[in-house]
Amino acid sequence: MPRTGMFSKDHPHYKWVALSNTTLGMLMATINSSIVIISLPAIFTGIKLNPLEPGNVSYLLWMLMGYMLVTAVLVVMFGRMGDQYGRVKIYNAGFVIFTVAAIALSLDPFTGGPAAMWLIVWRFVQGIGGAALFANSTAILTDAFPANKRGFALGLNQVAAIAGSFIGLIVGGILAEIDWRAVFFVSVPIGIVGTIWSYKSLHEVGQKNPGRIDWLGNATFAVGLIALLTGITYGIQPYGGSSQGWGNPWVLGAIIGGILLLVAFVLIELRVKSPMFDMRLFRIRSFSSGIFAGFLAAIGRGGLQFMLIIWLQGIWLPLHGYSYESTPLWAGIYMLPITIGFLIAGPISGALSDRFGSRAFATVGLSLVALTFIGLLFIPVNFEYWQFAVLTGLNGIGSGLFSSPNRTAIMNSVPANERGAASGMAGVALNAGSSLSIGIFFSLMIAGLSVALPTALTNGLTTHGVPHAVATQIGATPPVGSLFAAFLGYNPIASLLGPTGVLSSPHVDAATLTGKEFFPQLISGPFHDGLVVVFVAAAVMSIIGAIASFAGGGKYVHEEKIAESQAISEEGEEVGASRA
Repeated sequence: MPRTGMFSKDHPHYKWVALSNTTLGMLMATINSSIVIISLPAIFTGIKLNPLEPGNVSYLLWMLMGYMLVTAVLVVMFGRMGDQYGRVKIYNAGFVIFTVAAIALSLDPFTGGPAAMWLIVWRFVQGIGGAALFANSTAILTDAFPANKRGFALGLNQVAAIAGSFIGLIVGGILAEIDWRAVFFVSVPIGIVGTIWSYKSLHEVGQKNPGRIDWLGNATFAVGLIALLTGITYGIQPYGGSSQGWGNPWVLGAIIGGILLLVAFVLIELRVKSPMFDMRLFRIRSFSSGIFAGFLAAIGRGGLQFMLIIWLQGIWLPLHGYSYESTPLWAGIYMLPITIGFLIAGPISGALSDRFGSRAFATVGLSLVALTFIGLLFIPVNFEYWQFAVLTGLNGIGSGLFSSPNRTAIMNSVPANERGAASGMAGVALNAGSSLSIGIFFSLMIAGLSVALPTALTNGLTTHGVPHAVATQIGATPPVGSLFAAFLGYNPIASLLGPTGVLSSPHVDAATLTGKEFFPQLISGPFHDGLVVVFVAAAVMSIIGAIASFAGGGKYVHEEKIAESQAISEEGEEVGASRA
């Protein structure tokens, strides 16, 4: 029995229904990529698990990256399935899976390790739903809107996608104060409404690209990307006598094996009849430049989120009198300027890119982001808030100027029957970049901390009465523990010194050592050394992304009715295009 929506697919209002529903879907999917990050202290307290104890760090890592990893791995497959079987069908299924997972997450019946495993597994499932939403949202919009209105529509959609990752930090901080289960349950009513609404209102409008599922390509891509991202993330864990694990044979094997499998994936896709992703699309300059720039921007944006959380929760807020328990809430609030800047710039740049093309906005946007990374280097760790607010607000404006035009350029550059796959590849760039940012920026920060933290920790402990031998032993511990403690807003001194028994000694100033200011003051100097490395790397990535955006060329729209066989010439030149 055919279903009837509030508007037929030919109704002039249908495109606005598609925009509102897909924007809700993207907002929900991206809020859940970051809402857990800032709520981790409350979640681990709620399930009665100390993530910094030996053997528990893996729970922390998988809670951080599980959702993003699954989404990155599956988003291209779901994009291709949308091209083959219907984008709305896959999108609707994503809403259902996402909502069921949110219910299961909020009903975790266990404590300790089993509770953490329950959350990790259901976050994987939620990532499957998120991948289906990510992969087909922009393709549905591209089908519904004419070329001269797509920038505005995709702009709003991308505002929801990127702003959701910042809004999640605020929402997570607020809900963590109420109950850790609320962090997951908040998606349930939204998911139910979105599921019913999408089923009732969305129609299959776009061209299908029939063909069989490329199982070999899907498997090679999934295993390769999982191995690569997991290896890079686990590289931040200490191995042997080293503060990091880049010499660990398992880490090296995962990274090298992942790269080889991804190379094999490219070779497979060039030879199969119905590829998971048509690699020839990378011959289109606007597409390849847009994907590359989006990937670099996602790494920088993800790294910024993690560094700001560490900066605020682990250092700045405790130094300004906030209790460790309240830091997630206030960290989210103090990061509001990023969200506000993004919400202002995103829709405007999306609409203007319809008239003037994407290149100028994307290039200027990432250039501004690079300047803000440099600016953050010049403010002290214990900054005046107005300095932080101005720089992070400008960073949000730069991201807003870039993101909407970047996605518009990508989607306008491909044939209509490749939009699902193109949307999926853009989703891979976004989610893989965010996932990679954990390994890349934590590794850079650990490298910076390794220089000064051992000496600072040893001297700080001995100054407050800890015997030199014990202080030296604690100072020699890998800095990853101190980094994660700052990230979670914990003071690790009590857990580090507890087993030694020195805190009960009358010669040790235990009250100061375990208070809320000692650890932030201790780590602030070494942390700034790490920030220099991190933000310089982020600025360089942003500059390269800006150059790639400029190289993408002027305003470009692939001819809507061109035959698929004419989509890409053998020489890789764009054909069937209209240029302003």
